[in-house]
Parts: sequence; structure tokens; C-alpha cells
Amino acid sequence: MTITDMPADVPVPRSGEDHGSKLLDVRDLHVEFHTRDGIAKAVNGVNYSVDAGETLAVLGESGSGKSVTAQAIMGILDMPPGRIPQGEIFFRGQDMLKMSAEERRKIRGNKIAMIFQDALSSLNPVLSVGYQLGEMFRVHEGLSRKEAKTKAIELMDRVRIPAAKERVSDYPHQFSGGMRQRIMIAMAMALEPDLIIADEPTTALDVTVQAQVMELLAELQREYHMGLILITHDLGVVADVADKIAVMYAGRIVETAPVHELYKRPAHPYTRGLLDSIPRLDRKGQELYAIKGLPPNLLKIPTGCAFNPRCPKAEDICRTDVPALVPVTEQDGTELPGRGSACHFWKETLHG
Repeated sequence: MTITDMPADVPVPRSGEDHGSKLLDVRDLHVEFHTRDGIAKAVNGVNYSVDAGETLAVLGESGSGKSVTAQAIMGILDMPPGRIPQGEIFFRGQDMLKMSAEERRKIRGNKIAMIFQDALSSLNPVLSVGYQLGEMFRVHEGLSRKEAKTKAIELMDRVRIPAAKERVSDYPHQFSGGMRQRIMIAMAMALEPDLIIADEPTTALDVTVQAQVMELLAELQREYHMGLILITHDLGVVADVADKIAVMYAGRIVETAPVHELYKRPAHPYTRGLLDSIPRLDRKGQELYAIKGLPPNLLKIPTGCAFNPRCPKAEDICRTDVPALVPVTEQDGTELPGRGSACHFWKETLHG
């Protein structure tokens, strides 16, 4: 399995071991925030990896730890109050958590780039989009302002912004939401990074524009053979884009699977609930399913399985024992490649 949330008794690879075969390899990552009310454990032992040319979708409700994990990878956590008490983040075999701030800066933007969910607040409102796109080339490649502007126009053309030459001097508020998100994609692509992290890139966009943005991301990924981590709470967004999926809940990965396998046969009640909550044409007129309750308070994560207060299959063991992410098998014991579930009763969910 390339994505796994190791149980405590499985040895986690240490820094001296070979991680060069993976573009990105996150190991036993923990992130916590020290607050006035206590320690919020936002990420609790996450492990996943991404290869070049591969798309990993990380799914879960708000507060599941998806974005915090991405911020830890990018090195943009607010520290303090944030803290990484343990874990390793290998990029092309080098542990970024052991790098200096200057070394991380050289990787950020140049080798790993991030697309944020709110393009309007991520772009500077008082600078033209051409200036902001060109800044990447001025800072990282030492181009002149004229050369950087030419590069900015090329990027805008590449992400299919109409009349790029005429619009390069426009400001963010003069573009629609979909066009602003294309500018954010262009900014992330500027230096042709090896890995892009897209954090809810289609939030607040209508369905048609969502599809266009996702199609553009997938096209660019294939063209440049990049790794892509797609963070979202919407299973519908990733169906035609992702290769594999990691479902997160309360800072843990609770299920992993190749994308189409997860849609056909989920192996965790939480994943089942997310799938059942998607509107479907064959259920017209029926009440939309919703998972009962709310995600847990990260200051007081429930004992045992964190999902147990909301889970329709919860038993006594779920309230006392944290389930490890284990390989998922067919009824005859045949292991399903790339599949794992952190549920005491995954068999009932998968085969029921």
C-alpha cells in the first residue's frame, strides 16, 4: 500500500531509509495547536505518498486535518501556536522537516506549489495579476519586468484566460471567480513544480466552472507529469481526476482505496456516509442523507474510534480501542491492492 496509516506496532521508516522512490512520502505526521483551552490534536499519525504523475485525493469534512497536513508539507504552519511533535516529510528522499528555513523556501514555489481555495483573498487586490504572476520569475529566475510580463501572458494563455495580452494589467476584482482560480493555477504552474497541492480549488464555483477547473488541472498534470494532491470535501469533484483516495477523519486516515474501488465498495462507515450524501439523479424526490452529529472537538477527541459517536455500526469495542488501518480483503482472504480501512467492522461495510 502506498497510502497507509500505520498501527503503532508497525515500525515507521526512519530518516536513514530510502525514500527516493517516492516524489513525496509523509510518515507518522502529527500536528498540534497549543491554545488557551488546551492542545488541539489536528493531525494524528498521517502517512501517505505521491508519485510523479499521480493524483491523490484527500477527502473529509472541515476539521479533519486535510489542510493542516498540506500546510505542514508546505512549511507554512503558524508556529507557534502550531507544532509538529513528530513525523517525517520526505520530498525526493530529503526530510523537509530537517531543512533550514532557507532550504524550505527554495523548494516552496519552485518544486512544490499550492493552490488555495479562496483566490480573491489569496491575490493582492492592489497589484495587477500580471505583476503577481511575473513576480515568480523576477524573484526565482531574475527576469526583468518586461520579460516577466511576457511570461505572465504566456501563463494566462496556457490556463485559457481569454485576451490574456489585454487583461494582463487587470486587477483580481475584474475577473470572475473561475478566472481568478485559473490565475491561481497559473501562479502555481509558473516554475513548473514537481508537486502541486490544490486545497479545495473549486469551492464557491458553480458546477460547470468546477468541471472546467478540474479538467484544466488534470490536463496540466498530464502535460508536466506532476504529482497532485487534491484536498476536498466533495467526492463528486474527484471522481474523474484522482488515482487514489485517502479519507480523513479527526486527524487520521480512516480509509484508502483506488478511486473507482472506493466509489463502488467503501470499507468504512464514514466513507459510506459521505457517498450516501451525494445528490443522485436516480433518487429524485428522496430526502438527502446526512451523517448525524458533528465532527469531534479536536481538544477532546472521543476515545476509541473518533467516529463512534456518529457511527450506525458502533459497538463497545469502538468506544475503547482505536482501530488501526489494516489491509482490506475479499471474503476469501484475497487482499485488495491499495485498500485499507481503520474500522473494527470494515467487513460488514464492504461485504454487507
